[in-house]
Amino acid sequence: MKRLLSLGMAIGLVGMAILSGCSSAPEKIRIGEVTRSLFYAPLYVALEKGFFQEEGLDVELSTIPGGDKVMSALLSDGIDVALVGSETSIYVAQQGAADPVINFAQLTQTDGTFLVAREKTDSFSFDQLKGTVFLGQRKGGMPQMVGEYVLKKHQINPQSDLELIQNIEFKNIAASFASGTGKYVQLFEPEASRFEQEGIGHVVASFGKESGTVPYTVFMTKQSTIDKNPTAIQKFTNAVYKGQQWVASHSPKETADTIAKYFEQIKPEIMESAVKRYLEQGSYATDPILDEAEWKQLQDIMDSAGELKGPADYAKLVNTTFAKAAIEGK
Repeated sequence: MKRLLSLGMAIGLVGMAILSGCSSAPEKIRIGEVTRSLFYAPLYVALEKGFFQEEGLDVELSTIPGGDKVMSALLSDGIDVALVGSETSIYVAQQGAADPVINFAQLTQTDGTFLVAREKTDSFSFDQLKGTVFLGQRKGGMPQMVGEYVLKKHQINPQSDLELIQNIEFKNIAASFASGTGKYVQLFEPEASRFEQEGIGHVVASFGKESGTVPYTVFMTKQSTIDKNPTAIQKFTNAVYKGQQWVASHSPKETADTIAKYFEQIKPEIMESAVKRYLEQGSYATDPILDEAEWKQLQDIMDSAGELKGPADYAKLVNTTFAKAAIEGK
């Protein structure tokens, strides 16, 4: 009897070991975001609501300031997925990369900056910028290219009709304006809302509304990564889509409350105001598909800024397979 009991226990232990071996640990995905921003709210919601965990992924998020540095980290395998402007994938392609960087899931679909004036006005027109000091963004980055595109749209030459400052680091732009530099400044949220609350400046226009729909911030990875592990990229995209849908169906306050831990230095009312502003102008993409019309608009903006060496092939640099499957629930 003891021998039979021992044999039964042994079989049971073997069975448990087999079952244990079948339950694999979550797959790790390292994301590098170009900045920590309320503009990326759907990502933080996906993290906080456990959407990546539901897909069997263990996501590690790091902030790597500067699009060039994010790309360097991606190309050197320091990260698996980059969250950065689509223009960076085009820059890599223009350099003749053998392993192209592929845009597979769009997060934001408009520019995220606002034109902030030092003085409040009840009647603003872009003509008022002529002859003034305009504190812009870094040359070659999407904010600056969109800023110049919008100015040209309103018949303003950024190089001759105003004094354009674009040599200040991204992290110092708001502080420079607050300390007295410039009559106008191009700012992301939450600085735009904070400046309004504190009386430092006043939002007079939205570059996002003025420039139209564009693949502003996108998740991208190397083609070799997609080839090696398409299942992980699909799971990742599924989680992103869940985050996008959650933000689209909840109030600005609910979103702000959910992602508060990522922005501990920002007042709750400022966060809510910023999320509301982005929601109202459709900045948060409600699905991860980057369509061809948006890609064309991106190239038009880059070309206007003199940063496009030649046409960037949508079919080679954009993969919508994962985004479409996420929407279909596959």
